[in-house]
Amino acid sequence: MRGDNHDAERDRQLILAVEQADDAPSLLAAVRALAAAPTEAAIPTLIAVLGYNNASAALAAVEGLIQLGDAAVPELIAKLDGYDYGARAYGMRALAAIASPAALDVLLAAAATDFAPSVRRAAAKGLGIIRWSKLSAEQIQPAQSQALETLLQLCQDPDWSIRYGAVVGLQALSSQPDVRGRIAAGFEQIAEKDPDPAVRARVYLAQQVILDSRF
Repeated sequence: MRGDNHDAERDRQLILAVEQADDAPSLLAAVRALAAAPTEAAIPTLIAVLGYNNASAALAAVEGLIQLGDAAVPELIAKLDGYDYGARAYGMRALAAIASPAALDVLLAAAATDFAPSVRRAAAKGLGIIRWSKLSAEQIQPAQSQALETLLQLCQDPDWSIRYGAVVGLQALSSQPDVRGRIAAGFEQIAEKDPDPAVRARVYLAQQVILDSRF
């Protein structure tokens, strides 16, 4: 009990330091300290920092949320900012890196429909690295098909950066045997038809990585 009280007081002080920081250096230091504390009590404050308009602090908060893993997912989903696309992009980066299947629907919707390219790119990456083993056997194939279809559609987006992000997501998704053939075929088409040299170059890299992984 005494240890629990000590931990709760430590958490309270760390959170208070973030809330009371009055300049950028002290905010960054406070967020880093909170992010380094292995406590779920930090989750609401770390999410709030994503909207502070301080990139360094936001990145530190993202790292803290990633370290907290699945425990952070429900609140991240619930508190994704519908108005601040910068905060939403940071939140999506955290969700993508945590790679929980619980975030699949959010990632699918964001990749397909969000107006902010940074949000869509983060979601596209996340669709490629979902921890599919956390799903039941009967859920895996439909979920992977949804991810695949969304990423292939993104490869037709007018914004080259979205197409680039989709290629990154598809490369990661190609580690799943059931969708690898369709991804390989999609890459052939993109390499032949995409008008942007950066996207084509990223496809060539992905093709090489896939080829190397087979040997």
